[in-house]
Amino acid sequence: MLGLLVMALIAPGPVRAAAESEAVMRTTMPPPVTMAAPSFADIVEQVVDAVVNISVEQSVRGGHSGASGLPPVLPPGLPEDSPLSEFFRRFHAEPGFSMPREGEGSGFIIDPAGYIVTNNHVVEGAERIRVTLNNADEYQATLIGRDPKTDLALIKIEPQTPLTAVQLGSAAGARVGDWVLAVGNPFGLGGSVSAGIISARGRDINSGPYDDYLQIDAPINRGNSGGPLFDASGRVIGVNTAIFSPSGGNIGIGFAIPAETVSSIVADLRTKGHVDRGWLGVQIQPVTDEVASSLGLPDRKGVLVTDVLPEGPAAAAGLRNGDVILGVSGQPMEDYRDLTRLIASLEAGTKARVELMRGGKDLTLPVTIGQMPGDGQLAASSPNNGSDQARLGVYLTPITPEGRRQYNLRADTTGVLVAEVEPNGPAARAGIRAGTVISMVGQQQVSTPEQVVGLIRDVAAQGRPSVLLRVEQDGQQRFVPVPFQG
Repeated sequence: MLGLLVMALIAPGPVRAAAESEAVMRTTMPPPVTMAAPSFADIVEQVVDAVVNISVEQSVRGGHSGASGLPPVLPPGLPEDSPLSEFFRRFHAEPGFSMPREGEGSGFIIDPAGYIVTNNHVVEGAERIRVTLNNADEYQATLIGRDPKTDLALIKIEPQTPLTAVQLGSAAGARVGDWVLAVGNPFGLGGSVSAGIISARGRDINSGPYDDYLQIDAPINRGNSGGPLFDASGRVIGVNTAIFSPSGGNIGIGFAIPAETVSSIVADLRTKGHVDRGWLGVQIQPVTDEVASSLGLPDRKGVLVTDVLPEGPAAAAGLRNGDVILGVSGQPMEDYRDLTRLIASLEAGTKARVELMRGGKDLTLPVTIGQMPGDGQLAASSPNNGSDQARLGVYLTPITPEGRRQYNLRADTTGVLVAEVEPNGPAARAGIRAGTVISMVGQQQVSTPEQVVGLIRDVAAQGRPSVLLRVEQDGQQRFVPVPFQG
């Protein structure tokens, strides 16, 4: 009864309560507001004439059967007396026989004089480039320059009158969730516009060393490559370049090169026809949590040097395999890609300071940035047992002439050979196998199994959960953290 009495004192009767509640709602709730969907029509009218369709032609050479000695394979169901059968026989058999192949993409005008930005993969290998404007006028284009590493290219047409052009803006202030517009030539449907938002920034899609993409959900498809990405004010903040799609069509995951990268590359292409980049002469990998723990680093920041190329700027400055680069000239390395982008942006001859950690000590080395070589130049460039080895699940032996022959090792390969790997052991789970060469433990070079055992013992005595090994497998050098076996 007491509980009922308290409720009656606190709560008014149902009719009175409803009336008071309605009165409160009338006095406190704002009037309903109808939210209109955003319209981008004004922006599209301003920029659409600067977006162009690009068609390319290139010849696919025949003569495949002459190289292999095999007869041509005709498409299934094609009659022997069909004219197409003769075409396929000629294509496979005659080295000089060729057929044209066409491709399509997009681009945008950045100068009324006819300079057009697009993707490198749109025009790469093209024998003829044809540009169609939004008003259907057509022009033959000339390739000014291209940069495969960033997938950008610059072409030019010769218009009779100045063209509508757009200016490259900046993606620095663009935020995840901002509206964007993609304009281009999907599946040959020129002048198509789609809208969406920025889904993420700084995406690495493993397309090259300078990946730093904007991820967008504005629908883009084949043929959109090279087209501009606009923000809600009509500024170009990116170049639509790639999509992620199992089927090849849009699923809402697209990628655009940020405008800052485009501006820098296009400026070089316009003045020189190519891009000059700074060069340090190192191979690197990220500092993961496991790597940081193995080296006793407080966090995973920095860049791990896996190989110092002979006669490169880094070698001349005294950098070593296993160094952890923490910064360059005061700019910290938050991500391993920061080093690649920073060095590439510097001119050859620039003096810089490399701040690094070696053997638990901080060092600063002066370095003179070099000129990045071209691709051609770069290309010219009985088991012992022990308790520490058993904890990793490996058995080691010195590198002998027999071992070199058995595992096809280079004559200059140095280190210690992994002769056996314990199945399901820590080393096996880390990807190490028989024939792997261990050249460093932590940041120390090794040449004998005894050195490896001693250094592993030292790492274990420090209470670290894993040891960092620099290994060579299939001709590639990399650092692998291997946890100790419990």
